Amino acid sequence: MLLARYVSPDATQRHWTLPGGKVEHAEDPYDAVVREVCEETGYVVEVERLLGVDSRTWHVAWAGPSGGELHSVGVFYGVGIKGGELRSEVSGSTDLAAWIPVSEVGQLERAVIIDIAWEMYRTRPASGHVDPVAVGGLLRY
Repeated sequence: MLLARYVSPDATQRHWTLPGGKVEHAEDPYDAVVREVCEETGYVVEVERLLGVDSRTWHVAWAGPSGGELHSVGVFYGVGIKGGELRSEVSGSTDLAAWIPVSEVGQLERAVIIDIAWEMYRTRPASGHVDPVAVGGLLRY
């Protein structure tokens, strides 16, 4: 599984996540995944299929004096590599890109979106939606 290691803005926290990120204003999510994967891994990819969409909310301390609710909508795609070379992002939100054997992913400190994407890829639900994935001890990014 191709993963990228997220680094917090103050560089005190790191965890594994999927290559991807924010959709810019007026950018198609399809184009955003191609751009983000290239930025974070060096690979040029093409979207092969929509895996699904995930929506979740959680409380975050950084949103004002008493915190706030963050609503995240994730669009998950299956992609194929069509060019480029593996490299890590420089001066971005990630600092390392790597191929991790699927059998080892469960032992990583990781974002829950990895588990969501894997469940979508594994089950390929016709609706594009999987039941909530337990966050347990996982990070909620």
